[in-house]
Amino acid sequence: MAGRWTAPKLAALALALTVAACGSPRGIPGPTGTPYRAYIVGEPYQINGRIYYPREDFDYDRVGTASWYGSDYHGRRTANGETYDMDAMTAAHPTLPMPTIARVTNLDNGRSVVVRINDRGPFVEDRVIDMSRAGARNLGFEGHGVARVRVTVLREASLRLKRAAGFADVEDSVRIDSPATAEAPR
Repeated sequence: MAGRWTAPKLAALALALTVAACGSPRGIPGPTGTPYRAYIVGEPYQINGRIYYPREDFDYDRVGTASWYGSDYHGRRTANGETYDMDAMTAAHPTLPMPTIARVTNLDNGRSVVVRINDRGPFVEDRVIDMSRAGARNLGFEGHGVARVRVTVLREASLRLKRAAGFADVEDSVRIDSPATAEAPR
């Protein structure tokens, strides 16, 4: 059937909506007028005595605690050089590349959203992702501050963003950019 929503069509729609809501990850002028970096994996880094090893993981699927960050960081630079917008559907993750597209599902109420990873964090032991305020609101935990969630990387949507950033050999890329200068980590 021509009108049937297949998995590839849904993935393409999710990517289009995410990029439209969050801004294109390529060629959009940053706060200083220079383009945002299109794809960042980053070097290992240490926060509060713990070492984080950023890496590609297109099969990432974890259950844990989500938190959210809002007005204290609104308007500040994210780890990939964008200006943080607490009303955009974005999130922070300690190790996934920027951008990565992920589905986050609140396990307590079943709500699910798609976000674009554009920042680093959270740096609290049991937390797996830091949502924007919009993400937390859509998942139904803005008032609670935290929620039990499942975070799943949307492989095809994430690979499309990587290809769009100019990485021809998507699965075996060895090119790794250092993180852009950012505000002090959370």
